[in-house]
Order: sequence, then C-alpha cells, then structure tokens
Amino acid sequence: MAMLEPGTPAPPFSLPDQDGKTVSLGDFRGKWVVLYFYPKDDTPGCTKEACSFRDNYAELQAKGAVVLGVSGDGSASHRKFADKYSLPFPLLADTDHEAAKAYGAWGLKRMYGKEYEGLIRSTVVIDPEGRVAKTWPKVKPEGHGAEVLAWLEAHAK
Repeated sequence: MAMLEPGTPAPPFSLPDQDGKTVSLGDFRGKWVVLYFYPKDDTPGCTKEACSFRDNYAELQAKGAVVLGVSGDGSASHRKFADKYSLPFPLLADTDHEAAKAYGAWGLKRMYGKEYEGLIRSTVVIDPEGRVAKTWPKVKPEGHGAEVLAWLEAHAK
C-alpha cells in the first residue's frame, strides 16, 4: 500500500501513549504534526531515529510542530523506551496496526530473504488544517529529525 498523497485529509486516529493517555489527531488542529512510524522500541535504527527527533525537538516545537512516534509496541514498552532515552514526545501504541495501515506505513517487508508484513519506517507531516503535507515513504533513521526540521523550516509559515 502506498503512502498518502500530499493534499489528502489525514486519517483520524486515537491511540494510547506511553502513559496510557489517549492521543487523537484532532487534539493538534492548528499545528504541524510530525507523525513518524517506526518498527520497534529500543532497536538500533529506531533508537537513532527517536534520538534524532529528541535532539531537534526544541526547534521543531519552535516551528509550531508536534512530534508523535507510532509503533505496534504497547504503552509499557513505549514508557521504558521513552525513559531510557529521555524522549520528550508521545509514543503511540498502534497495537492493531490500524493507524499504520491507514497511513500506508504497513506492508510487505523483506529481511534475510524472507517476506513478511510489518511496519515500514516512514514519516508523514500533517499541516495545521489536517491535510497530508509531506511524506517520507522510506526513512533512513540517522539524522531524520534534522531532515524533517529542514523541510518544516522551508514550508511552515
């Protein structure tokens, strides 16, 4: 499944964060939302990516953006991951993969010659009106927070 086209309405979601609090896309109307999908808490690539968003978080906030990490891990796993790396943003538990599927972040992956369905590391930026503004369908975890910040600096008015 392909990622959403820029200009399309972002699918609504309501998911629990690392503290079990429900977070909905509608909570952030009027802000830029950086929704990043990652395969697994506390694995090397996902840690690099999360820390890249952490290190750029103040600048992202200054641009009027919120950062939301999403994976299929549960809230307790997210809590440990957030605590271990001092992650300042919500990590959402998409345990049934409904949000990942709605955003095109779920699909066929290949590892060690095997094919399986899984979460695809990808990012969607949603504009203050709730529309998809930019997608990164295949993300390199290293420095991705800075890459998203650079895009926002060029596009967020």
